Amino acid sequence: MPTAPFASVEEALAWLDGHIDYEASALSRRALPTLDRMRELMTLLGDPERAYPSIHLTGTNGKGSTAAMTTSLLGAKGLVIGTYTSPNLSSVNERLAYAGRPIDDVAFTEVLSSLALLEPQLAGRATRFELLTAAAFSWFADVAVDLAVVEVGVGGTWDATNVVESDVAVITNISYDHTDILGPTLEGIARDKAGIVKPGSTVVIGERDPELVAAIRAVADEAGAGQVWVAGEEFECAGNRLAVGGRLVDLRTPGGRYEDVVVPLHGAHQGWNAACALAAAEAFFGTALDADVVVQGLGSVVFPGRLEVVGRHPLVLVDGAHNVGGTEVLGRALGDFSVEGPTVAVVGMLGGRDPSAMLAPLAAAGVSSVIACAPGSPRAQAAELVAEAARGLGLEATVSGTVADAMPVARLAAGDEGLVIVTGSLYVVAEARELLTERAPSAPPALGG
Repeated sequence: MPTAPFASVEEALAWLDGHIDYEASALSRRALPTLDRMRELMTLLGDPERAYPSIHLTGTNGKGSTAAMTTSLLGAKGLVIGTYTSPNLSSVNERLAYAGRPIDDVAFTEVLSSLALLEPQLAGRATRFELLTAAAFSWFADVAVDLAVVEVGVGGTWDATNVVESDVAVITNISYDHTDILGPTLEGIARDKAGIVKPGSTVVIGERDPELVAAIRAVADEAGAGQVWVAGEEFECAGNRLAVGGRLVDLRTPGGRYEDVVVPLHGAHQGWNAACALAAAEAFFGTALDADVVVQGLGSVVFPGRLEVVGRHPLVLVDGAHNVGGTEVLGRALGDFSVEGPTVAVVGMLGGRDPSAMLAPLAAAGVSSVIACAPGSPRAQAAELVAEAARGLGLEATVSGTVADAMPVARLAAGDEGLVIVTGSLYVVAEARELLTERAPSAPPALGG
């Protein structure tokens, strides 16, 4: 056990990384189906999660974008927001943000030091994600945020974040992901994610499949939810058009209608994410937002790593799609970009993914070749398996050992007039993004997707 407090953020992070990390291992979190340790940790910290109201978000895809838009809308309303998200792209500090700014190294060292001092009092050793979650909740209380926007790590019911008593619960959508943890059926996944609903809260459901909505609603009723708002019923994205740098959307909520709102994120799916975010904000306030707040909030959102433009000639995009639902959305979103040359995909995946199923939407969207690589993770799937799946779909495929190896191959294959899309894992996106933004400091600003 290291001595605390730590002398540097490097020491603090080394201590943090010495804990079980289910994000980086193949172990199932179902080995720990309890919130007891997390609740114990909150008690030792003085229950910081109760010091401020919260909006809790889950979903298979879109929860990160929706969290970013919700944060931006609430900030435009004048609140100071603490945002907890996962995973991160470049630095773990990104996961804990105050008014959109990541926690600085000094504050991060201090809050991890306090956790290191408390950990021996726990009945069992905490996981890395539990400690990060506790750090976020404790820091938010210390800096006196007005409200916390909290994104679930995996699932909902047994996620470490589920100690919050949220005023609003958002469930963006349901598709297959983490089936080894959440169960093999979509209904089971839906019910697990609906486990974040708390008594008296308003539930915002972005999923539009009637059977899955019914499953979520049933859990919400069991939990004693106050209201349930469903996409296409209480709120919707009524208009969704391609615009320069993103989308131009018309949104309807129980509070009103907002037309011609610019969302600087690529892909039609972001219109529905914006509708979820706006519904969540209105549910929290219990009233409609002023039109200028909506325009400012949604118009200023930034979400790196999702259909983000990081290079030109060829056009290079990075997108963190890491499951079949994500690549289906990505495939549709590629229609937002018009290029004269070929479209080449740099793809790396974690183990447990079906490469054929994930690549099929990209093949249908016009990707002509795949440069397969391995993410920098212990859970990396062999690049050869990804390449083999690509060839099975009729695509050209090349194996490159690392992301750094794959990028020049892809750029050459695309030519100046083509498109390179980097996807399959956030590990791959993070590596490519770091490489390309370092080499091209004049690249355009982040445009999430």
